[in-house]
Parts: sequence; C-alpha cells; structure tokens
Amino acid sequence: MAGTSHGHTPAAWTGVTIAFIGFCVGGVFTVTADPVGFWVGIGVVLLGGVVGLGMKFMGLGMPQESTEQARARAEAGRAQVEGANAADGGDKAADKTHQTV
Repeated sequence: MAGTSHGHTPAAWTGVTIAFIGFCVGGVFTVTADPVGFWVGIGVVLLGGVVGLGMKFMGLGMPQESTEQARARAEAGRAQVEGANAADGGDKAADKTHQTV
C-alpha cells in the first residue's frame, strides 16, 4: 500500500480527527469516573464515523477507479510477474536438483 494514497482524503482526516477527540474525551472521563462524560466521548467517536462517511458520499473521499485503470493495473502486475519469472530463467526443474533428502 505504500504506492497508494489510501486514506489521504479530507473525509478520512476529518472523520479520524473527530473520532480521536472523542476517544480522548472518553478516556479523560473514564479516569475521572464520570460515566456521562464517557458516553459523550463515545458519542463523539461515533459522530466522527458519521461525518467521515457523509463527506465521502459528498465526494470528498477516494475517487472510484475506472475499468480502464483497473485493466492497466492488472496488466502491469502480470508483466511484472512474467518479468520476474524470465529473470529466474523459468526453469524450476534445475532447483529440484539442488535439494537434499
């Protein structure tokens, strides 16, 4: 996934930031033994998920990959595997002669 932009969208950043704040609020109120504040923090965590999904549906999430892009990515992957096999010589029988019993 290093070559992708997984999660680098305004929807993801906003949703995670809100959820993180809610987690911190819930944690503080857990330490102070205040159940109402804890549940408010949990509500903020859930709000972060709702906001993130809402922003995704408004078009601020990852764009959908077209069929042409998917086909090109699949062909590039096949070419990479074929290139690696060609570099190995493609002879798996030679590898068996070096095995010991």
